[in-house]
Amino acid sequence: MRRRAGSLALVAATALLAAGCATGTGTGTGTGTGTGSVSDGARDDAVAGVTGPLTVLAAASLTDAFTRIGADFEAANPGVSVTFSFAGSSQLAQQITAGAPADVFAAASPATMATIVSAGEAAGEAAVFARNQLVIAVPDGNPAGVTGLADLTRSGVKVALCAEQVPCGAAARTALDAAGSDLVPVTFERDVRAALSKVRLGEVDAAVVYRTDAAVAADEVDAVEFAESAQAINDYPIVTLAAAANPPAGEAFVGYVRSAAGQAVLTAAGFQSP
Repeated sequence: MRRRAGSLALVAATALLAAGCATGTGTGTGTGTGTGSVSDGARDDAVAGVTGPLTVLAAASLTDAFTRIGADFEAANPGVSVTFSFAGSSQLAQQITAGAPADVFAAASPATMATIVSAGEAAGEAAVFARNQLVIAVPDGNPAGVTGLADLTRSGVKVALCAEQVPCGAAARTALDAAGSDLVPVTFERDVRAALSKVRLGEVDAAVVYRTDAAVAADEVDAVEFAESAQAINDYPIVTLAAAANPPAGEAFVGYVRSAAGQAVLTAAGFQSP
């Protein structure tokens, strides 16, 4: 099903409030095109009475998995139309607290979700639905010969990291500290997809990104595992928002993400079970 991916005017405007996290081309909002056929069992997960538009703000690393889940959710609930906006979690949290209209928020870290909860923006308790782990993304063939974090500090090796305000950047800092690394990247990017794009474009020799994002670009990049990533695994929480315009659809979507059908899509994308 062709999705209607959003670029909300208010979301775009309030994005300017996020220091170091300005919305960029192609990563602020999802493409909104479901891929593949409807997941097995998706048509059995319809929720009675769920209809109308639904707006979901989600971490950039969820772009592909949530686009697929959204297509399946619409197929199971034909009266619902889902709009996604994907960006760095901290950027989205700032948009929500600034009044951006949305029904559901899915973050890439509990710390980011905590800012929403403490601001009274969450309707109920957030639930962790997935986990993600870091890898080092390098160009296909690994021309710089990167085998671990220590190689990232070699002379001449250019590295991209996510900004530390966003979960992928905070996780990278945790891993680097665990390794005792004094790495200084050549660029800090607004979200994980922007960091990955630096590798895909050949602008850097490596980037520390989520395993799931490297998998999406497997035809262009290689993923180098490193032991310290085990100390920086991110939990992904999701919640229906207090100001949701369509709470029933929001709650149904959260339930679908946590259902067997939603979890199967996330697992196939490389996410770990919570």
